[in-house]
Amino acid sequence: MDNFHKKLSEVLQNENGCLCEEPMSRHTTFRVGGPAQYFITVTNPVELTGVLKLCNEYDVPITVLGNGSNVLVSDAGIRGAVLRLSGEFLKSEITEDVSGQTLLVTVGAGRMLSSFAMEVARLGYTGAEFAAGIPGTVGGAVMMNAGAYGGEIKDCIQNAEWVSFEGECRGFQREELQLSYRHSIFSEKQGMITKAGFCFPKGEKEEILSKIEQLNRMRREKQPLEYPSAGSTFKRPEGHFAGKLIQDCGLAGYSVGGAQVSEKHCGFIINREAATAQEVYRLIYEVSDRVEKEFGVRLEPEVRFLGKFTE
Repeated sequence: MDNFHKKLSEVLQNENGCLCEEPMSRHTTFRVGGPAQYFITVTNPVELTGVLKLCNEYDVPITVLGNGSNVLVSDAGIRGAVLRLSGEFLKSEITEDVSGQTLLVTVGAGRMLSSFAMEVARLGYTGAEFAAGIPGTVGGAVMMNAGAYGGEIKDCIQNAEWVSFEGECRGFQREELQLSYRHSIFSEKQGMITKAGFCFPKGEKEEILSKIEQLNRMRREKQPLEYPSAGSTFKRPEGHFAGKLIQDCGLAGYSVGGAQVSEKHCGFIINREAATAQEVYRLIYEVSDRVEKEFGVRLEPEVRFLGKFTE
């Protein structure tokens, strides 16, 4: 056990809080990716402060991971510490205003967005229906202003709490978050979101739950949920739809090794058959190159790349 790992065991309250050389294929929805040097699960703010301090003391690089639903980790893996929030970072605090017409929720960044959205819906409040089928965490959703079916995080968020990798903690109000399409102020910051506050108006519970079921049915019908993927692979280019451009290039079903452009929805690249991360990476850029050649539109990946890939 190296000194950094030994010190971590003194900071973390859970003896399994740090796993060494942990395969990232176990923690990403693409089901690919090499090992994380240190895979650290942090369960409360005290642990988080201690881990950040140690990483700075030992000059260990930090990567933050939510549900691994919007990332592609290289086959070489990730050197340094990969931090995942759990425990207290999964909890929510719910307050109804005195009129009963508004719900205020503060939720930990490690909470699954779909679980949070369903909690709001079952209380009879509207505005989170779009999020009920998104497979990421609250923190990841805020960082990229996640959205689907006409709704986005920016429509309901009120504030967020963020901690820099140096341990500085500060709050951001909605107007400071710089939320735009798949972007927030945190996209360029070295740190992690720890909690966020949201506001939802009162609605009709049965209508809300019915809408969620309708949206989830549409997902099942139109998206290749039966295969590992990271959801929509490309950002929506202005004035176009990525899936339509890819389909019009005749790339439905096109493969690189075990990675494939979904025949069900061309905007998805799937792990069809034991793909490597490098095969997924190559396919993403081959598709983007082909679309640019055919239509003059460059598709920008929505997924984040972690680790080193071969160009």
